[in-house]
Amino acid sequence: MTRASLDKQPHEVAAMFDDVAANYDLTNDVLSLGQSRLWRKAVARAVDARPGERVLDLAAGTGTSSLPFTAAGAYVVPCDFSLGMLRAGKQRNPFLPLTAGDATRLPFADGVFDTVTISFGLRNVRDTEGALREMLRVTRPGGRIVICEFSQPTWAPFRTVYTEYLMRALPPVATAVSSSPDAYVYLAESIRAWPDQPGLARVLQRAGWSRVAWRNLTGGVVALHRGTKPQGG
Repeated sequence: MTRASLDKQPHEVAAMFDDVAANYDLTNDVLSLGQSRLWRKAVARAVDARPGERVLDLAAGTGTSSLPFTAAGAYVVPCDFSLGMLRAGKQRNPFLPLTAGDATRLPFADGVFDTVTISFGLRNVRDTEGALREMLRVTRPGGRIVICEFSQPTWAPFRTVYTEYLMRALPPVATAVSSSPDAYVYLAESIRAWPDQPGLARVLQRAGWSRVAWRNLTGGVVALHRGTKPQGG
């Protein structure tokens, strides 16, 4: 599977990430020109985990994204549907309670998390709105969602340069640094097919989240969307 226009079959996407697990974090640093570390810090600030809080980190991959929440004293559950990613994460961070799970059928009870966050994984879920409803289910009333995802640059000239980078520069760079360059071709195309900032905000609202807002990072290359589960929801 290398075309973002194809329906996302969960087992195919999981296998794709299994293939890139070993060098995933390094490859992301290279392809993002070092920006991925800054994006992770922005997510940590937005989540603002507190001691004793329960945080669900979806599409956590190797668990790198979960470390700031643990450092803040929160109880974090890194969850991913790629067993290859989870195995790599367990080798690096054996203390994390890495959990296998599908974002559309989460293996957790209702209302157990204070915050649910997902970084660079929502666009790889076959049913985006269904996954957002499932995240709402496992979040307590008044709890929050934080989504970090690729989006649309807001400045038109930069948007053109960015699109050229994705489709022309990214594949050869991925070939040089990744064990599965086809996976990154798919990822580039999935970014192009993804809704812009207002579009994703509307999906969040349809799924039941309130007080939806977003903040652009790196000129809109990435956006942080936030929402709150209504009281009594």
